[in-house]
Amino acid sequence: MRSFITRPRALAVLLAGTALTFSPLGGQATAKLPVDQLPSADCFVPPAGASARGGHGPDTREVSAAEQKAIEARTAQLLKAKAARGIAVPQGALAAANVPVYFHVMRDAAGNGDVTDTQISQQMAVLNKTFGGQESSAAANTGFTFTLAGTFRYNNNNWHKDKQSSTYRKQTRKGGANALNIWLVDFAYLGIATFPWDYSRNPGVDGIRVHYDSLPGGGIANYNLGETATHEAGHWFGLYHTFQGGCTSTNDEVTDTPAQSSSTNGCPEGRDSCSLPGLDPIHNYMDYSYDSCYNQFTPGQSTRISNMWTAYRA
Repeated sequence: MRSFITRPRALAVLLAGTALTFSPLGGQATAKLPVDQLPSADCFVPPAGASARGGHGPDTREVSAAEQKAIEARTAQLLKAKAARGIAVPQGALAAANVPVYFHVMRDAAGNGDVTDTQISQQMAVLNKTFGGQESSAAANTGFTFTLAGTFRYNNNNWHKDKQSSTYRKQTRKGGANALNIWLVDFAYLGIATFPWDYSRNPGVDGIRVHYDSLPGGGIANYNLGETATHEAGHWFGLYHTFQGGCTSTNDEVTDTPAQSSSTNGCPEGRDSCSLPGLDPIHNYMDYSYDSCYNQFTPGQSTRISNMWTAYRA
């Protein structure tokens, strides 16, 4: 989940009653708004099991060291089993795929939250740019690309506020494990995402929820360049926050993201919150920095994305 800490195809669907438009073709993590931008008190409160971008309180689901170790062991077993069946990436190579993306625009009765097709197109461009390693010479190209597979618009006051989220996701989700569903809502967070190892247990809710005003051109200062979707998609692919586990060698299970004790707010160059080697990776998409501060996934994160995709989504 990404929080604000003073940040932190088919057919039309039934909405608050009826139908809407569909634009053809083209796991959990979360995040919070500044206090003065918080919605009313009846807004969505993330359940245990969510992971987030920034925010106060338990905005990431607790993954204990024991659970983390179990997830890694399970992933290794799945990769081994798939390799035995010929479903594996050649030694030294990385998985690569084109991911179909379905946008679900959750408007209220007054039309609030109705982002434009241009904003959705711009968000798609951000996903392709960030996962393509195009924002920095130090960034890894993950090999994953994204294609808009459909845009669905709904009129439902509760869904707009992310109420009944398990219900609406199960009713509206499209595609299989390889399809990224993005629900655009108005809540107290920047975004919430499911992890790939949770797909088999609850496929109906798999995907990411993103604050509609965090898309390119949105109204949330410092978080309106579309990077929230990149952060949440990182979780959907199987990445932890860079500060997962704090100042430990295990950290986020990625060797080339230096350990950090806590999440970043803003873009504090030179921040070094751990005695272990390396400055805090404040430019990494899996920290909680400003959108303008983000510019990279590392090669190690790219490898993890490849392994998680092969194990859980391929």
